[in-house]
Amino acid sequence: MAAAYVEDILLVDRCLTGEPAATRELFRRHRGRVHACLFRVLGHNRDMDDLLQDAFLQVFQSLRGWRAEASLATWIDRVAVRVAYRYLSQRGRRVPTEALVDDEAAPARDEGPGASRQMARDGVARLYAVLDELSPAARLAFTLHEIDGRTIAETAELVGSSVTATKLRVWRARKRIEAAAAEDPILSQFLDPTALDREVAP
Repeated sequence: MAAAYVEDILLVDRCLTGEPAATRELFRRHRGRVHACLFRVLGHNRDMDDLLQDAFLQVFQSLRGWRAEASLATWIDRVAVRVAYRYLSQRGRRVPTEALVDDEAAPARDEGPGASRQMARDGVARLYAVLDELSPAARLAFTLHEIDGRTIAETAELVGSSVTATKLRVWRARKRIEAAAAEDPILSQFLDPTALDREVAP
């Protein structure tokens, strides 16, 4: 039995006995990955701290339900994905991405590294604006696979869907982003020209 697996079991047992040091340790170990997952799915938004707290509140409330069939990290990832899905599904909710761009700064070109960084920021903001138009399920599938770098199989497991349905959602999201990029030079320049064309592989 792997040492990390045993360590996870012991840590969860300590958390379930109400040991404060154990809950702090679990939060410290997994805070970064949960924040990264939420950030890649939702983009830069003012609710991130609240969402992070919500995710860990659910982790600690549900910890007794972890059966150790999957790693603790994977189980926590599923909780984070559920939090993101609920956030995206709230009626009328749009994930604000305006903070990524300085609206008063016109996109600069050929002005050195600073201009390149501004172009990248503009590209990211425009990408997330397109993602705002997708269904929550399609956005989750695309961002977990394409941005968070997970395999199709792992993405399907995290979102609780079949591999086939997950592939279809990623494909549809890509097509929508490609269509937007065809009409937006900044988004088109930001995207890797081969990134959206490669075959979806599990």
